This record gives sequence, structure tokens and C-alpha cells, in this order.
Amino acid sequence: MKAKVILTAIAGLAFMAPVCAQNLSGRDIMQKAKDLPDGDTRYAEMELTLIKKNGDKRVRKVTSWSIDEGKDKKSLMFFTYPGDVSGTGFLTWDYDEIGKDDDKWLYLPAMKKTRRISGSSSKTDYFMGTDFTYNDMGSRNVDEDEHKLLREEDRDGQKCWVIESVPVDKHEIYSRKVTWIRQDCCVPVYVEFYDKLDKLHRALTISGISQVQGFWTKQRMEMKNVQTGHSTVINVLNPQYDLKVDKSMFTVAKLEKGL
Repeated sequence: MKAKVILTAIAGLAFMAPVCAQNLSGRDIMQKAKDLPDGDTRYAEMELTLIKKNGDKRVRKVTSWSIDEGKDKKSLMFFTYPGDVSGTGFLTWDYDEIGKDDDKWLYLPAMKKTRRISGSSSKTDYFMGTDFTYNDMGSRNVDEDEHKLLREEDRDGQKCWVIESVPVDKHEIYSRKVTWIRQDCCVPVYVEFYDKLDKLHRALTISGISQVQGFWTKQRMEMKNVQTGHSTVINVLNPQYDLKVDKSMFTVAKLEKGL
């Protein structure tokens, strides 16, 4: 799971040499970040903390799996805590093809109902009360945005490229985003999302970046809505790569059956 992504881990090679090179365009850099290896399958447990402006917190726990099928990706996650959301499931078939909407389904056990998330809703609706949209939960083809290298600068002691990305589809919730990407491993560490009035809307801070099984892994992500003061912190626990995963689990039938 990458900067796009299901909420879990995102990676590169442990032995990877610095990728800093001359004459890279903004698109080149974003492609490098997207292409970082993260195994053929992935598993993680996650703790989501929803924080109101006044400091009140709600904690939710999630278990997730994902698998690659060529350039496409399928992901499945279930909420395991607290009781009022336990059993809620989210299934994504994430397509790399430009113009092809991802397939997304949300299962609500209390209603025994599966809701299909439409392409338009996935761009603007927030996932389960978090500050992440449904689109944030998956990946994007690099060419769904136009990219420009703005500058190079240090952030938290790491030399970064700063890339501005403007979505080709004007129905996205943001008008543009600016991403800081570490030059040593090509992992994004900070992203700013600007609204249609070009005011800062949300800011994503990524930390706890370390190598797990030879892959760079994001172990903490905080998305803050700077306009409302609400934020969501995702802590990734027990990430695993290249484990045996049955392809048949990434179906609506499995989603509705549960863990």
C-alpha cells in the first residue's frame, strides 16, 4: 500500500542506493515513488485514532490484506474494534488503467447490507469518519495528474524533492497537492492538499519510516483537516510482505462473510 493506498504499508528495497539523479522531471519522481517494490501480497493490523478539534479521541482497529494482479491491486480490510463497527468491511479492486473507475464496496454488518461506492462518491466522501477520502485508500496512475518539480529542500533532516500535482479530472476534491519525497528512498513524507479556492485543506504527515523484510514501510500517517481541526492518525502494526494469501478472499462474498 502506497501513498495512494490501502492504509497500510508502503515500500522500497532495503539495499536500495540513493535514487537522487540529475534531470528528473516531476513525473519521473512520482513514477519512482509509485514503482517502489512492496511485495506481491501484504498484511497489516492498523490502529486508527480519530481526533476532534477539542482533543476528544475515538480509536478503531483494522486488519487488512492486499494482493497484486499485474498492475492492478485488490485489497480487503475489516474493522475489529470497537463493537459498533466490528465486522464492517471494505473491499477495493484498484485499477491502474486511466479512466477506469476502481471498484469499491463497503459492508455494514448492522444492516447486513453492502454499499457500492461510486466513482464520484469515492473522490469526495470520507472513509468511515476519518479524514481520508475513499480515493485516498487506493492508488492512482501517475498520469491522472500533471506533475511539476518545484524545488529541492530538507525536511526533518532528509533531502526531499517537492512536487506539485494537479489532477486532470477536475471533479477531485482538491485542486492540487504538493508532495515532499525523500531522495534516498523515494518515500513521500508530507503532502498538502489544496481545495478548489486554492486554500490548504488537508495535510498528511508520514513518519516511522523503516525497513521491514527489506521494504521501506510507513508506520505512522496523520491526516489533518486544517480547516476543521479534525485529524486521523493511522499506526501500522505487524506489517508483513509476500505472505501466502488466497486470491478468492478478495470478493464481495468474502466481504459479506467476514473474518
